[in-house]
Amino acid sequence: MTGTTYLVFIANALITAAVGAAVLFFWLANRKRQAQETVGRAEEFAARMAKDAERDAETKKKEALLEAKERAHELLVEAERQARERRQQLNALEQTLTRRDEKLTERLGAIEQRDKEFRAQEQALGKREKASTEAAAKYERLVADQQRELQRVAGMTADEARDSLLKQMEADARRDAANMVKRLDAEARETAAQRARQLITEAIQRCAAEHTTETTVSVVDLPSDDLKGRIIGREGRNIRALEIATGVDLIVDDTPGAIILSGFDPYRREIAKQAIERLIADGRIHPARIEEVVEKVKAELDEEVRKQGEAAAFDLGLHDLHPEVLKLMGRLRYRTSYGQNVLNHSKEVAFLAGIMSRELGLQANVAVRAAFLHDIGKAIDREMQGTHLEIGLDFLRRHGEQPAVLDAVAAHHMDIDWPSLEAMIVQAADAISAARPGARRDILESYVKRLEKLEGIADSFKGVSKAFALQAGREIRIMVESERISDEEAIWLSKDIARRIENELEYPGQIKVTVIRETRAVEYAK
Repeated sequence: MTGTTYLVFIANALITAAVGAAVLFFWLANRKRQAQETVGRAEEFAARMAKDAERDAETKKKEALLEAKERAHELLVEAERQARERRQQLNALEQTLTRRDEKLTERLGAIEQRDKEFRAQEQALGKREKASTEAAAKYERLVADQQRELQRVAGMTADEARDSLLKQMEADARRDAANMVKRLDAEARETAAQRARQLITEAIQRCAAEHTTETTVSVVDLPSDDLKGRIIGREGRNIRALEIATGVDLIVDDTPGAIILSGFDPYRREIAKQAIERLIADGRIHPARIEEVVEKVKAELDEEVRKQGEAAAFDLGLHDLHPEVLKLMGRLRYRTSYGQNVLNHSKEVAFLAGIMSRELGLQANVAVRAAFLHDIGKAIDREMQGTHLEIGLDFLRRHGEQPAVLDAVAAHHMDIDWPSLEAMIVQAADAISAARPGARRDILESYVKRLEKLEGIADSFKGVSKAFALQAGREIRIMVESERISDEEAIWLSKDIARRIENELEYPGQIKVTVIRETRAVEYAK
C-alpha cells in the first residue's frame, strides 16, 4: 500500500468515524429529547389527573352537601306538616270540647228548668190529690147513704142488688148483641150484590198455617241379592262413588231384593235411583262408569223436568214463562209437601185461582200466573239459605216477572198485607188445594188426637150435651140443652167455640162450627 492510499484510507476511516459519531450524537440527542417529551407529557397527564380528581372530589362534596341540605329541608317540611296537622287536630278537639261544654251547659239549664217544672207539678198534684181524697170521702159517704136507702126501700142487700142488676144487664146486652148480629147479617145479604167481590174474597181467604212433612227415602228393587255386593264394590268403592256423585246415602241392609236411598232432596234421590237401575241393567258397575251414568241421568232428567214444566204451563195457558222458570217448575214434580206433590198442587191452585178470579171479574192472568209460581222456591230451598218464599221471589224477580205477580206470590202465606184482590184469590186457592179431603196425608195418631181435642173443646162449654167431629175434622156439630141455652146464646156459643179452636188448635183450612138447639115436647098416652 502506498502512502497516499494509506492516507486516503485513514481519511475515509476518520470521516466514517466522524459521521458515525455525529449520527450517534444526533440519535442520543433525539432520544433524550423524546424521553424529556414523554416525561413532560406524563407529568402533564398526572397534573391533569390530579386536577380532575380534585375537581370530581369538589363536585361530589358539593353534591353531598346539596343532598344533605335537601334532606334537611324535607325533614323540616315533614316536621312542619306534622306540627300543622297536630295543631289542626288540637283545634278540632278544642272546638269539639267547646261544643260539648256548650251542650252540657244547655242541658244543665234544661234540667234545672224541668226540675222547677216538676216541683211545680208535684205541688199541683199534691193539691189535686188532697182534693181528690176529700171528694172520694164525700162520694163514699153519699154511696153509703144511697145503699142504706136502697136496702131500706127494696129490702135487699147491696151484693144481692148488684148481682141482680148485673145479670139483668148481661142478659139485655147479649140479647141486643145477638139481635144486632142478625140485623147485620140481614143487611149484608141485602147489600151482597154491591159488595160481592170484597165480601167473597175476604170470606174465602181465611185459612190456617201450612204444615209440611217430607218423604226422605226411596227404594230400588234388585233382581237378585247378589247385586248388593257388586253395588258396594271392592272395599266399598262403588257405593262411595255413588254417594259422592249423587249426594244421596245408600243403605244396603238385610232387606231382601232392595236397597234404600236416603236423602232430603227427592230430585237427587230420583237421579240416584235411575242411575242404579241403569247400572244394574248394563252390568258394568265401577267408579268411572258410575260417574258417566250419573252425569247422563242428570242431563236427561234436566230435560225431562223442563218438558214437564212446559206441559204444566201449556195446560194453564201460560206461554211466555222464562225457560229457567219452567225448569224449576218441572223439578217440583220431585218435591212433596205434607205428602202432596208440589207440581200438581201448583197446577190445582192455578186452576182454582183462575176459576174464582174469572167469576169475580178480576185479572185472571195475574191470579193464574201467581198461583202457578207461588211455591217455585221449594224446588231449590234445600240448596240455598232462606225460606222457599224468599228464594222464590228473588228467583222470579231476577227473571223478569211483573210486580203484580210478585206481590201476589209474596202474600200467599199472609206475610204481608193484601196488595190486591188477586193476592187474596191466590192465598184462598192455596188453602183450598191443601185442605181438600185426600190432598195431604197426616199421621194417624196426631189426626186422632186432633179430633179428640176438637170434641173436648166443645164439651168444655156449659150447656153442651154432645159434640161430634165430622168430615175428617173439617166440621164439628154441637148439640146443646135447650133448657140452658137460648137461641141468642147459641149464636154466641158458636163464636166462642170457634175462637177457642183458633187459639188452641193447628189445622189446615177451616173448621165449620155448627150449634144445634132443638125443643122436643114428649108426652105418653096411657
